[in-house]
Amino acid sequence: MMAGAAALPFLRLPGARAATPGVLTFGLSSFPPTIQPWANSGTAAATMKLLMYRGLCSYGEDGALRGELAESWAQDGNTAWVFKLRDAKFQNGQKVTARDVKWTIEQIADPNSTAFFRAEMQNVAEVQTPDDRTVRIVTKVPVATLPNMMASYHLPIIFHGSERNSPVGAGPFVLKGQERGTSLDFEANPNFYKPGLPKLKGIRVVAYQDENLRVSALQSGDLDLIEYVPWQAMDAISGNPALKLDAVDGAFMFLVFNGSKPPFNDARVRRAVAHAVRRDELVKAAFFGRGSPLMQLPIADSSAYYNAEYKSAWNYDPELSKKLLAEAGHANGLSCSLLSTAQYGMHKDTAEVVQNHLAAVGIQAELNLPDWATRVSIGNRGQYDFAVMGTAADSNDPDGIANFIDGSLSPSYVRSYGLKVDRITELLAAGRSEFDAEKRKAIYREMEGVAVEQAPIVGLTWRSQGYAMKKDVSGFKNLPGALTFYSGLTFETASVA
Repeated sequence: MMAGAAALPFLRLPGARAATPGVLTFGLSSFPPTIQPWANSGTAAATMKLLMYRGLCSYGEDGALRGELAESWAQDGNTAWVFKLRDAKFQNGQKVTARDVKWTIEQIADPNSTAFFRAEMQNVAEVQTPDDRTVRIVTKVPVATLPNMMASYHLPIIFHGSERNSPVGAGPFVLKGQERGTSLDFEANPNFYKPGLPKLKGIRVVAYQDENLRVSALQSGDLDLIEYVPWQAMDAISGNPALKLDAVDGAFMFLVFNGSKPPFNDARVRRAVAHAVRRDELVKAAFFGRGSPLMQLPIADSSAYYNAEYKSAWNYDPELSKKLLAEAGHANGLSCSLLSTAQYGMHKDTAEVVQNHLAAVGIQAELNLPDWATRVSIGNRGQYDFAVMGTAADSNDPDGIANFIDGSLSPSYVRSYGLKVDRITELLAAGRSEFDAEKRKAIYREMEGVAVEQAPIVGLTWRSQGYAMKKDVSGFKNLPGALTFYSGLTFETASVA
């Protein structure tokens, strides 16, 4: 397959066009289901949001938290944070003020909101605006991770006078047009608050659902930069003198479950699945060896919060799987459906390998492989038995995985449906409210122990996540670890010769 990827014909592909000076052409892995600022509809949509919007905080190339619309922030007692805003403008030329921050948080926290961070923002007691450049966010309980939340691409600040379907952000690029399902065109924002940025005049984004066509378009010169480099093509791209590969480990694959009904409302069945998968084979089959097994929660071993004692917690043990199934009343096995998507090879390949491994312990899983937008919709509605997921944490802080394991949050395709483990929710809240690092470590260690037993998700593999680009593209960088999907932040400094 590696040779095949390198030998793809250099076709002129639909949606591509001749290069325009100062305009970068970017190959997206799927057309976003929505680019509403506060919704979570996948990483392709998140990258588009990073072109259009900015939050109070963001991340630097080294992965460190940095100020964005806020030039500084400080803890004010145990239940308040004060953010000082920089002199910035929205894309419509209006100044970014404390009123916009207050309005944004209130919109997200509204009980009828469908925002990804609705539950977290409902924990805000009050947003005080002593002047246009000062925001004091008072929380109902201590929240040590509030600045990290404010860096999420799901929590950008929007102009308070925005029309419902036309949100105005403060990002480096303005959406000027789109062909639904095919392409989006962006122009540089003349009101962007960073002098000299963005360097590009514009970005033309073309969706290539077929990963091999995406690689071919880069090789043929139709594209300057692509995301989601297929693993089988990484060696060929690395060896091409006209191209360069920027890949990091930080994304991961895992399983989510429908805990609202049998059979996966039983933790024993979820653990049976966890112990039935040969993860080393999965790394080879789905990622061509560019990854590693994940048999615990997705906290990197480089993290101060990594718990080595759980390194093999969900190890391959088919006899234990069968024993757990028998204890749960499924001694003769069971039948179920496994949701994934055919649009991303890694999702489809992962599902097929998992299906094969589960059959060996008596779990017959029928695959459902719709397109990505349908996969998101089905997941949000809980119309599945269990499902393959792949993403990266919201940050390199251990609280960054809360969105995948806290069943008290609003339904989302990124976490198990109807599966709430009260103790996990309690411990996550405790970790979020604790400012002492050593005490936080103890809290997250206990939380991981509960998660190993209850399996609200099941880790499968870490995976390499790559961008590929022409040699003459500069200033774009794949951010480290869990922040790989925040790399769209660096489009503001990108240029193409």
